[in-house]
Amino acid sequence: MTRSWVPGADESLFGLDNLPYGVFSRPGETPRVGVRVGDHVLDLAPVLHDEVFASPTLNAFLARGRTAWRDTRARLRTLLAADRADESGGNRAVVEPHLIPLDQVTMHLPVEVADYVDFYASLEHASNLGRIFRPDEEPLKPNWRHLPVGYHGRAGTVVVSGTPVRRPCGQRMPGPSFGPSTRLDIEAELAFVVGTPTRPGERAGAFEDHVFGVTLLNDWSARDIQAWEYVPLGPFLGKSFATSISPWITPLDALEHARVAGREQDPVPLDYLRRRSPWGLDLTLRVELNGETISTPSYRDMYWTPDQMLAHMTVNGASLRTGDLYASGTISSEGAFGSLIEVTWNGAEPVKLADGTTRAFLEDGDTVTITATAPGGIGLGEVTGRITSAT
Repeated sequence: MTRSWVPGADESLFGLDNLPYGVFSRPGETPRVGVRVGDHVLDLAPVLHDEVFASPTLNAFLARGRTAWRDTRARLRTLLAADRADESGGNRAVVEPHLIPLDQVTMHLPVEVADYVDFYASLEHASNLGRIFRPDEEPLKPNWRHLPVGYHGRAGTVVVSGTPVRRPCGQRMPGPSFGPSTRLDIEAELAFVVGTPTRPGERAGAFEDHVFGVTLLNDWSARDIQAWEYVPLGPFLGKSFATSISPWITPLDALEHARVAGREQDPVPLDYLRRRSPWGLDLTLRVELNGETISTPSYRDMYWTPDQMLAHMTVNGASLRTGDLYASGTISSEGAFGSLIEVTWNGAEPVKLADGTTRAFLEDGDTVTITATAPGGIGLGEVTGRITSAT
């Protein structure tokens, strides 16, 4: 571990081996780009003398590409390292005035989301939902093991962590009838943020040349609306009302020690989907409902890896844009699930909370928080949201 002179950074999950990027503001000031160091955010524009970091989103920086990402990270690690604090006239003296305690800032959506795609990459989750929604059929559809199934979501309803989530209304069965969802759920996911774009008709190159980093995501889901509408074209209103992401994007370079080969696949995928590098990730998530842990699923058990998702998403010539966001789908592993519909088995086995109440699905006033850790003492910024009543 590289040690930092920033107080408390080495004892946190946000030391020099992490350095996630976000967009922050102080009262009366415009949003701009910063990097988290412990319980502080470093204002990058005055430290690096680069106006790209005075922008209200990360998009302009992400568009510079991998070489710029890595050079910037290396420069920051030098400026913040304990053994380099007195270098070049005093790194600490130059940088410290631009460190701001997190409790003095407001965090914003870190990127202007161009397109949002949600995949369905967990074998356990896909199998469980197949059993719940189609009990008289095979849990997996014939295509599931041959390609990473996904759908195009709604970029305009991606919101930053802490934004209240209003209970959606829609058509439900029996009936159909119209009204507020009574089976409001979560989906604990990992999302991938695209920096380097491609032209229409051009396939993407190496995963790490296009994807800047990762962020935690909660794809809120109205299961009763979803169950009625999803045949034949897939999710629509049951998903599009809100998707929450963390304000912090962790660079891929911070996750080198988390990389694993990925789950064995049978049958062997077609050539364009074959893995060229190990891009499975050894991450452990924690899902909390009103402050109580209800599940700790593992991301390393996902069937489809993010490099495969990127390859499939662009193989038809669809272009990438800076700020594109694509997500893994619900992260479920053996005995640990990333959605309430699995944890409670569609409401048949409600969760009992410490106050004596139970939950089959979310009630108004409930708060869900998702966190994650990686080997080497790396934490991903949390994503949280509170349910408010329908209008």
